[in-house]
Amino acid sequence: MSFVGKKYKLEKSENFDEYMKELGVGLVTRKMGNSLSPTVEVTLEGDTYTLTTTSTFKTSSISFKLGVEFDEETLDGRNVKSIITLDGNKLTQEQKGDKPTTIVREFNDGELITTLTIGSVKCVRVYKAV
Repeated sequence: MSFVGKKYKLEKSENFDEYMKELGVGLVTRKMGNSLSPTVEVTLEGDTYTLTTTSTFKTSSISFKLGVEFDEETLDGRNVKSIITLDGNKLTQEQKGDKPTTIVREFNDGELITTLTIGSVKCVRVYKAV
């Protein structure tokens, strides 16, 4: 859990526009989303994790306990049920709603690789520790 308390800034992103399109995100929001380089931070207090995503447009935080389903409003405004599990250095998030989505956050030395999957569309976003 060496990733707790570190911040990661987006370095590169592949297929993010296609991912947002598949979610039904409108053109203006997609353009804004594609122009941002957010920072992600994971903190832990007791057994509750908080994942905070910060950008010039919006800041979003989700707090969760591993393996416990919770309500989440996504950055694009969808209301979903999420459950997050930890396996080694990977946090896997399953979002259940109109469009089920899987988000895998893999923490390696100095970087975070986030793989977002909806249906047959996969997006990979690489963050570097700051």
